[in-house]
Amino acid sequence: MAEKVVLRFDNVTFEYLYKKPILHEANFSVRKGAKITLMGQNGAGKSTLLKLIKNELKSSSGKISITNGATIGVASQAVAREDFDLSIEEYFTKTFKIVPANIKSQINKVMEAVNLDISIDKKVGDLSGGQQARLLLAYALIQNPDILLLDEPTNNLDSAGIDHLIQFLIMYDKTVIVISHDADFLNCFTEGVIYLNVFTHQVETYVGDYNSVVEEIKNRVERERMKNARLEKIIKDRKEKVNFFSHKGGKMRKLAKKMRNETEEMEENKVDVRREDKTIRKFTIPAQNIIGEIVKITSIKIIQNHEPVIKKINKVLRKTSRLLVSGPNGIGKSTLLRSLVSPKHEGAEILDGVRVGYYSQDFTTLDYDEKVFDSLQNAIPASSDAVDLQEMRSIAAGFLITGELMGHRVGDLSEGQKGLLLFARLVLMCPGLLILDEPTNHINFRHISIIAEAINGYKGPILMVSHMPEFVSKIKFNDYLDLEKI
Repeated sequence: MAEKVVLRFDNVTFEYLYKKPILHEANFSVRKGAKITLMGQNGAGKSTLLKLIKNELKSSSGKISITNGATIGVASQAVAREDFDLSIEEYFTKTFKIVPANIKSQINKVMEAVNLDISIDKKVGDLSGGQQARLLLAYALIQNPDILLLDEPTNNLDSAGIDHLIQFLIMYDKTVIVISHDADFLNCFTEGVIYLNVFTHQVETYVGDYNSVVEEIKNRVERERMKNARLEKIIKDRKEKVNFFSHKGGKMRKLAKKMRNETEEMEENKVDVRREDKTIRKFTIPAQNIIGEIVKITSIKIIQNHEPVIKKINKVLRKTSRLLVSGPNGIGKSTLLRSLVSPKHEGAEILDGVRVGYYSQDFTTLDYDEKVFDSLQNAIPASSDAVDLQEMRSIAAGFLITGELMGHRVGDLSEGQKGLLLFARLVLMCPGLLILDEPTNHINFRHISIIAEAINGYKGPILMVSHMPEFVSKIKFNDYLDLEKI
């Protein structure tokens, strides 16, 4: 008996702008109960494809079929800013047209499933990044969907949270489609890949775990290149003979015409080799020249047994200081970083005149209504004449922020593009202090080593939180603060 298909795309084309498709005649199907990864470069249209599945966007042509009205639940990349003031109970309630009588029981059940142990009276905006990641998954689960869509679900999760998520997905018996740049996470449960080609706007499908699919793509590309190389050699030889015979008379001219037609057919048969994802250029983050004690931290607020506790510490950051902050989700790492960039920064002193370059995990430093061009220009210090508009555009292009994106709203960028915009702003800012909260969130894995090299080469103080051990290992830290041990 054939496996039941729960989702099918038939020749689906979608474009935001006329004749600028995001998807072009996409064809694929997903069987019931499958665990599928959605791959593609930042901006290739992964989140757009999820919106098409959710019926939030309408295709320009083609057909999207969902079998027998299968329901869809979505765990987005981030909690919407307008939901920050809601309590957890209110947040879950808004998914229902008619709120069930046992809503609290349902909330407790899905929170237990994602290992989230907090009061439902707490405000969503007060949760840590890792707690919000769990909340997003629980929000999708409470809808009891037939198809679960996960958009970067490991962002902000600590290792225990990722392990719990992997166990959950392995045991989950319904259909899952996930977007993630975490190769190790994907390899644990993926059984197939849908690849969005950012250059052709078409879809490629593969069967197998994540690592085997990546290897298959690599081998296929190599085979296509070799085939093209052989064809190009034959085509070049044929063209030389065509040129020679075409100047002869009679039968030679007829032969030249035949060979010309065969050569044109060979050129048409050349394989359109899939180009590799673009990678950002190597970059440096210039440092503001500051001497002395740049930051003094005398106390911090951590969460113990769901209650805030003030702890006295003594940390001083100078120009060469590199402090790595660690601890489980919900203990207060992001709260510490946010407190340093707030106007009051209680429990800490920052030297006057220091420009603070802050990479926020939820992009709160970005104005979503601002144009990309203005966001970049506004990052340049008012006193600086070192960066002109031409250089600004060149720096942006190095982060794949091309001219066509300059007029877009920041809020219209993909999450990966927002992350790269933040790094471009840091370069333009020339900060005297770098505060980085999960700087690999939403970032294509191809960019990670380049970003790590740039951070490691920064000549000022660094204060960072990251749950990606491989990334952390590429940066030389000389001080550590484990919030669980103070």
